[in-house]
Amino acid sequence: MQQYINPNPETWLEILKRPTQTVENIEDTVNQIFDDVKRHGDRAISKYTSMFDGVLLESILVDSSEIDAAANRVPESLKQAIQLAKNNIEVFHKAQITDRVEVETITGVKCWQEKRPIQKVGLYIPGGTAPLFSSVLMLAIPAKIAGCKDIVLCSPPNKQGQLADEILYAAQLCGVTNILKVGGIQAIAGLTFGTESIPQVYKIFGPGNQFVTVAKQLATKYGVAIDMPAGPSELLVVADDSANAAYVASDLLSQAEHGVDSQVILVTTSKDLLKEVEVEIKSQISVLPRKVIAEKAINNSRIIYVENDETALKLINEYAPEHFIICCKNEDFYVNGIINAGSVFIGNFTPESAGDYASGTNHTLPTNGFSKAYSGVNLDSFNKSVTFQKISESGIKSIGPAIEAMASAEGLQAHKNAVTLRLKDLTN
Repeated sequence: MQQYINPNPETWLEILKRPTQTVENIEDTVNQIFDDVKRHGDRAISKYTSMFDGVLLESILVDSSEIDAAANRVPESLKQAIQLAKNNIEVFHKAQITDRVEVETITGVKCWQEKRPIQKVGLYIPGGTAPLFSSVLMLAIPAKIAGCKDIVLCSPPNKQGQLADEILYAAQLCGVTNILKVGGIQAIAGLTFGTESIPQVYKIFGPGNQFVTVAKQLATKYGVAIDMPAGPSELLVVADDSANAAYVASDLLSQAEHGVDSQVILVTTSKDLLKEVEVEIKSQISVLPRKVIAEKAINNSRIIYVENDETALKLINEYAPEHFIICCKNEDFYVNGIINAGSVFIGNFTPESAGDYASGTNHTLPTNGFSKAYSGVNLDSFNKSVTFQKISESGIKSIGPAIEAMASAEGLQAHKNAVTLRLKDLTN
C-alpha cells in the first residue's frame, strides 16, 4: 500500500484517485454491443457470450430442473446461513415500508402520496472469479417485498455453461421469476431492449465491473432506469490507537480480494497503528486463496496518516467511500460528521463483511465517489412515489385566483382558462 504522511489537501484529489479506466476507453465497446443486441437479439447475445465467457449455449434460459438439481447440491449448512441472512434482510427492508402520506394543504385541497412497485426489474448478478449469490438476496428480497411483478435475473455462465448452484438456489428462494445465463454488457443490453429470451425491464439493478457500470449508464439513454453507478468495490477505514490492527487489516483485505481493480484505504491518526496494520496485511495476505488478486488491489491502495480527526473527516467526505468503517475512540464525531458514504460500519466488532452478507443492510452501494449523490439500494429503489390530489368546490375557490395569477404571469393562458371556467361555473 502506498503511504502518505500529512498530505497537503491540494494533493488529495490525486492521492484518492480510483484505479479505473476512463469512460472514453469503454464507451465505444459498450455502444457497439448495445447496437448489435438491439438489432440481432439472441443471436448477438450468443455471439458475445461465446466471445467473453467462452461457452456456446443452446439456450440461455434456466429451467426448473436445473434449479432443483442445483438446490440439491447446496450443503445444508450453507442453506441455513442463507436463510439467516434472508431473514435479517427481510426484517430490515420490511421496516422501510411507509404508510400513505396524506395532508389537507388548505381547506378543500387534499394531497397524498402512495408507493407503487416498479412492475419489471432486472437484477444483474456478477459471476467471474467469485459468483456473488449474496447479491441475489440483496436485490430479489426488496423487489419481492415491494411487489415487483417480473423479477429477471442475469448472470454470466461458467465454461461449462452453468450458473453457480448458490445463485440458482437463492434466486428460487427469493422469488425470481426469470433466470438467464448471460452476463456483461450483453446482459445489460438485453434487459434494456428485450430479446427473444430476455424480457425488457423498466429498471436495472446490481453491481458489476467497469464495463457493466458504463453499460448501465448507457441504458438510461434508452429510457431504462438504473439503481446507481456501481463499479469495483472499495473500502475506507478510519482508525486510531483504540483499533485492533489485525481486524483493520482483515477488513482491508476483505475488499481487496474482490478484484484487481478494487481499492482500500486506511486513514489513521496513529503512526503506531499504521505500522502494525502493514505488518498484519503482509501476514494475512500470504495465506489467502485469492492472494494474487488481493495483492494487485493492495497496490492500488493507500495508507494515509493525518494529525487529527477533523482533517480525517474532511478527507473521507471528499473520497466518498462505498464502505466506511469507524474504529476510533471518537466514533460519534465520525458518525455525526459523515456525509458521503454508501454504508457505515461502527466499532471493532462490526466488520464490513457483516453488511455484505447477514446484518440486514443492503450491500449494493454507490462506488467511485457516487455516494456524494446516490444512496445504496433500499426498498424505495423498487418503488415509485405517486402523488394524488382531490380538490373540492371550496378548495378551487381558495387556490383558483393564485393559479390564475401565476399562469398569467408565465404566459400560459390555457392553464389559466382551466381554472377560470370552473370558477365562473361556481359563481353562476
